[in-house]
Amino acid sequence: MKWTELCIYTTNEAIEPISNIIHEAGASGVVIEDRQDLEKERESIYGEIYDLNPDDYPEEGVRLKAYLPVNSFLGETVTEIKQAINNLLLYDIDIGLNKITLSEVNEEEWATAWKKYYKPAKISERITITPTWEDYQPVSTDELIIELDPGMAFGTGTHPTTVLSIQALERFIEKDDTVLDVGCGSGVLSVASVLLGAEQVFAYDLDEVAIQSTKLNVKVNKVDGKVKVKQNNLLDHIDETADIIVSNILAEIILRFEKDAFERLKPGGVFITSGIIQKKKRDVKDGLEKAGFDILEINQMEDWISIIAQKPEESR
Repeated sequence: MKWTELCIYTTNEAIEPISNIIHEAGASGVVIEDRQDLEKERESIYGEIYDLNPDDYPEEGVRLKAYLPVNSFLGETVTEIKQAINNLLLYDIDIGLNKITLSEVNEEEWATAWKKYYKPAKISERITITPTWEDYQPVSTDELIIELDPGMAFGTGTHPTTVLSIQALERFIEKDDTVLDVGCGSGVLSVASVLLGAEQVFAYDLDEVAIQSTKLNVKVNKVDGKVKVKQNNLLDHIDETADIIVSNILAEIILRFEKDAFERLKPGGVFITSGIIQKKKRDVKDGLEKAGFDILEINQMEDWISIIAQKPEESR
């Protein structure tokens, strides 16, 4: 089979939404080439593994690469991707140069091109994320390993928004908690929740690709007995109540269901939100407080924000 490499020149801010657009269009895997990865100083407390070649990165900004099969629908698919990316401007997302190029690649190049960017990474005190094809051995007895296959997933699990979410889960999950993962993507947060002690996780996403990715990754990590995966629009028509709700999606989407999240949480429950850009921090914070939440923490990693809110023990 022949494949076309779709290369999009954009900004760090647009990585997550454009990655979602690409996956929804049927791409198998996304490569993120961010020049900042070469220049920023790295904290070493969690022992991240980096082996980066400057020749693989753009002179400035970000390149996103995706691989689409060459077929009669390719032109239409590319047009839809371009339109969806342009629509991000409606959400005040900086899409930068937004230059898109196409090139043909062979089967072998497609199968291996993105794997060199994905190595094991310890992203919190206890959790290490590793690709399924790596033979990674834990270095401590309390280390928790998440094996992730990003071939059809939403990122590799090491993006700052995901890291912020997992670090929050690690601190707030208690044994036997019930967790709702809204916008589950690859399912990495659902897997992390179970490994950290949750008794039951309900994972929701509107996208069928995300549902299949979550089902795959919860099975790979042997937690499928505790994770129920359902295609659903946010928390519409959901009756389960939870100790924790986690959602790593766009700020605009968080503000579509903050009231539903408040209703679905038990008194004292925690709402972990991520995927928030700097200029949307105030909007999300105000929206959560208006819904009745108390703000516990506002955390930042690089240009991304995570807000942790709590439903009062006694609702006002």
